[in-house]
Amino acid sequence: MSTVPEPPPQAAPPSQAERVLDRALRAAGGVVTVWAAVLLALLDLIFATWAWGAVQGRSGAAQALVGVGVVVVGVTAVVATTVLLGWFAHRSTGSRWAVALAALPWFLVILAGGFRTAEGDLALIGDNVLGLALIVSGAVTFAVQGFRHLLAPPTAAR
Repeated sequence: MSTVPEPPPQAAPPSQAERVLDRALRAAGGVVTVWAAVLLALLDLIFATWAWGAVQGRSGAAQALVGVGVVVVGVTAVVATTVLLGWFAHRSTGSRWAVALAALPWFLVILAGGFRTAEGDLALIGDNVLGLALIVSGAVTFAVQGFRHLLAPPTAAR
């Protein structure tokens, strides 16, 4: 009778079909991440523009109260959604660099919101403090996520 426990049985290596399916699902996760980042940035721009208009329509204490409430809700929503988007990107692709798949399209759409269209529309104007707060909070959140993923120890190969 031996007191040394038997090692667990080794899992069989994945077949060619399983590897192809895994790569296809990871690629699909990357595509979904990019599209979700674009849609999230568009929603952020729409919210910033709408909320700034709501704040500007008030005066005195009402403007301050509405402004503080909108900033708190907006920044919290941006931080929460960018964290979820970065988490989804990492989990769906299995890559540490996947946060870039979420951050780059988000930054490009936000950047495009600062330029006038041919019709003269402008999503983010210079005095839109809420828009600037949303940009900074999203940028810092993506930076922290990227830094955390880079510092995390490597996981076992799948």
